[in-house]
Amino acid sequence: MKLCGISAFIETFPSGCLTLDFALGGGLPRGRIVEIYGPESSGKTTLALHAIAEVQPDNGEMALEIADRMCRSGAVDLICIDSVSALTPRAEIEGEIGMQQMGLQARLMSQALRKMSGNASKAGCTLVFLNQIRYKIGVYYGNPEVTSGGIALKFFASVRLEIRPIGKIKSVKGDEDVGLKVRVRVQKSKVSRPYKQAEFEIIFGEGVSKLGCVLDCAEMTDVLKKGAWYSYGDHRLGQGRDKALHYLKENPLLSEEIEKKVRLAVTDGIGQVGSYVKSSMQPDDEDMFQELQ
Repeated sequence: MKLCGISAFIETFPSGCLTLDFALGGGLPRGRIVEIYGPESSGKTTLALHAIAEVQPDNGEMALEIADRMCRSGAVDLICIDSVSALTPRAEIEGEIGMQQMGLQARLMSQALRKMSGNASKAGCTLVFLNQIRYKIGVYYGNPEVTSGGIALKFFASVRLEIRPIGKIKSVKGDEDVGLKVRVRVQKSKVSRPYKQAEFEIIFGEGVSKLGCVLDCAEMTDVLKKGAWYSYGDHRLGQGRDKALHYLKENPLLSEEIEKKVRLAVTDGIGQVGSYVKSSMQPDDEDMFQELQ
């Protein structure tokens, strides 16, 4: 950058798109504000996610240390680490290909979780770890599946959820797949009854079908009646699931009313399931985030 013969160096990092980096003269400027705007479904979120991927921590130790410091600050309510399998220990990165690196990731997770579990409880911050399934070698009887990262996460986790696809959702014409049906099983829970399961739909490009969840739960809790027609009090939602979902989409206030009754039914009137309470911010939050830069 030049102004009257005076040049200044602006530090940048990749945006995840080389042609955009070329247009920006190197990439996104560090320590500056960037706005990405455009109409719906124009790629704003995708571009932002690519930029986020470019500034991932260099190794597993760094990633977990950053997560722990953010957790202790009380500035955030939830931290998601995606994934445990991608938390590569520093020794493995610096070592040569083919070297035996037994138990490094398990040791890393064990040390980190002993520290992070207490900090998360004090700060009221929820830690979500995404993990992958591996297969044990030489197992002929029983389940050969095991999650990566050792057994520490199994011990420290208050809730363990196993998610599996159970089918595909077809378009109205039936010529293409528009989503997945998934089943989540509560394999461990220290806060509720374990071994229950839930089935719901994930629509490509949209995410979890929230209205579908409302409809299914309302049916299970007898908040609405299902016969030839779905009905809620004096309201006839529609004949068949698709028409009932369309009716709820066109009547968001009614959908919210049904959802509230479902949540009260689930908790027997004690309180709302999944109600959101914003945690208090600590006065040194800004200092903490500056340290992470």
